[in-house]
Amino acid sequence: MNTTIAWEVREGRPAAADARGSDLGETCDWLRENRGAIRSGLDEHGALYLRGLPVKGVEDFAGVRDALISELAGYVEKATPRSHFGKDVYSSTDLPPSQSIRPHNENSYALTFPGLLMFGCLIAPDEGGATPVTDVRKVLRNIPQPLADRFRAHGWSLVRNYGDHISLGWRTAFGTEDRDEVAAYCADNHIAHEWVGGDQLRTVQRRSATIRHPGTGEEVWFNHTVFWNEWALDPEVREVFLEDLGHDNLPFNTAYGDGEPISRQDVETIDEAYRQATVRETWRPGDILIVDNILSAHARESFKGPRKIVVTMGDPVPLDTCAPTVRPQAGFAKATAGAGAGAGEPARPAKARRWFGRRS
Repeated sequence: MNTTIAWEVREGRPAAADARGSDLGETCDWLRENRGAIRSGLDEHGALYLRGLPVKGVEDFAGVRDALISELAGYVEKATPRSHFGKDVYSSTDLPPSQSIRPHNENSYALTFPGLLMFGCLIAPDEGGATPVTDVRKVLRNIPQPLADRFRAHGWSLVRNYGDHISLGWRTAFGTEDRDEVAAYCADNHIAHEWVGGDQLRTVQRRSATIRHPGTGEEVWFNHTVFWNEWALDPEVREVFLEDLGHDNLPFNTAYGDGEPISRQDVETIDEAYRQATVRETWRPGDILIVDNILSAHARESFKGPRKIVVTMGDPVPLDTCAPTVRPQAGFAKATAGAGAGAGEPARPAKARRWFGRRS
């Protein structure tokens, strides 16, 4: 039985509703009965807050997840440190509280990515720490047409350098100790790779910057272009990284799909498009945030005090069902040929390692 949920929509906040049920069992029954209404709400709003669920720990959260998500999705090509609490439940991120995290769609660079994300608040921080959400349909509309068309035509390229000092090492990112398994994964997923200076792995992949939601048919902005671009770094962090590592060895960098660098002005323009489309809600224990990972990006505010926000991923979606404007492609873009360390030299961590993951 599917009923209607009256979603409360207020300026600057995501659509929200109070969950029903006097205990976890009743709440899960209510969620199962209302999966259709929740799916309709996601199609309209992109992300939904359910408030006041009787969720006290990881097992409770996994029970709620199982009432809503029929198929779990893996976390591939890992890029952020996370703790695994069992039952396919993870910390949202283990990056330090002082660091904010920009809006992004989970695994936008992979050939299969989660269709749904579910976040849950087990411990609310004393200050800050919200998980803002951004409607990427609006982001695309907010980007000037010529800039959006350039990305439609060429896509975007991602360059990664995997190193234990300044980003996740390749063993953690790919979940293996075997270089041959890494090579096989890269070959299967249209990723160019090379080993630099012994144990440093460098990869490059070209992806579509916009896709269409397989359910609604709407075109969305779906990429990590700004999230991992060098101009998105704190100016001080960027200076340290370039001095210590050079462009070739930055942990992450992005370019247009044809290899041309993305200008600082274009990064700022896209940043503003995200800002205008972002809403937030303060976490309270027992709150659940359900995110359509294609329609909405998510972020994290810096915070103070203990915070335990958990996440699970589900309903995997293959990229080729989403009408990408650019075919996935392996290859080193021209953007990798920057100043600093040469193409055959490993990164030189030094000062840069203390800036791991920090973003504006």
